[in-house]
Amino acid sequence: MKVAEFIEVLAQNKNKELLFSYAQDKLVGANYHLTEVKNVQFDTTDCGGKTNFWEETHFQLWESPSELGKRNYMTTDKILSILTRVNSIKALKTDTEVKMEYGNEAFTTSVMPVKHIEIDGKRVYVSLFSEATRCKANDVCGLSAVDRDAESPIFEEQKPKIKHSSSQAMSLCEPNSGCC
Repeated sequence: MKVAEFIEVLAQNKNKELLFSYAQDKLVGANYHLTEVKNVQFDTTDCGGKTNFWEETHFQLWESPSELGKRNYMTTDKILSILTRVNSIKALKTDTEVKMEYGNEAFTTSVMPVKHIEIDGKRVYVSLFSEATRCKANDVCGLSAVDRDAESPIFEEQKPKIKHSSSQAMSLCEPNSGCC
């Protein structure tokens, strides 16, 4: 979901409580705050030698220990006012993917994209999901799709050698060749 789409959902649902689900049946506590908005740039090179560049916007959610037991969640209006203030200082990149950065004592800090949003009369529910790591050069290194049930990569045993050229180097990769 793009930042602009997320903001539009908030704007269309004025003064509703905003809840975030970070795992099955797990909600970020009502004591959360939006503590930081990050314009993030990724400039990477994968194991196959291909360069990649993209941008994302991360909203950092933090649970205040001094507000444990709080029952009312932050409202869409409050989040919009924070984003308006941030935008007046440093422009939001509204065409980038929005992801939430969150962690607590029982959940390792993760950066999670929005899976879906549900709305009722009083609340906006934002479901997040964890993304698994993956090989971006799987076509070069001979890796096939990830077996999501086992959560482990499936290697094609008889994959032929593949020549891959980039502006920097020519490499020869095959499964178990060490290119990944």
